[in-house]
Amino acid sequence: MPASPSSAPDTASMPSPAAPARSIDRVTGALTAAGIEPRLKEYPASTRTAEDAASAIGCTVGQIIKSLIFKASDTARPVLALVSGDNRVDVEKLAAALGETIERADARWVRDVSGFAIGGVSPVGHLTPPVTFIDADLERKGELWAAAGNPNSVFAISFDDLRRVTGGRVVALA
Repeated sequence: MPASPSSAPDTASMPSPAAPARSIDRVTGALTAAGIEPRLKEYPASTRTAEDAASAIGCTVGQIIKSLIFKASDTARPVLALVSGDNRVDVEKLAAALGETIERADARWVRDVSGFAIGGVSPVGHLTPPVTFIDADLERKGELWAAAGNPNSVFAISFDDLRRVTGGRVVALA
């Protein structure tokens, strides 16, 4: 026998599930929790590529942190490579540092595990904490800039704070 309308739960009085935090809120929350005052800049045009970001900010391409997500082949763990905007990650060096083969991740998987769309992947605030590696070359670049959770926002960070807040291991990746 079907349930009568009076026996159905009153969903109007039930609390609604918490909405997921916006990407930029997760980034600012992670920075604040680490004791870093977020210095965000938002732009009307995209800062999706290192060149676009450097042009908008007025810094060198080398000061832009590219946050690249890979997938560990055996364990399916997310692997985050933080590389200077003027470098390309050497996938073999990254795999050797991890001790496991890796594969390129597709855009949907990146969004599912990190919570960020490609072009807005931040070094912090991931839904699934990645294994993180920081290219040693970034240490020589001065003030660094990284995506703040969307393709139009960036934040400034020092190399030491980047290492501290991500827990990343510094290795030569380029």
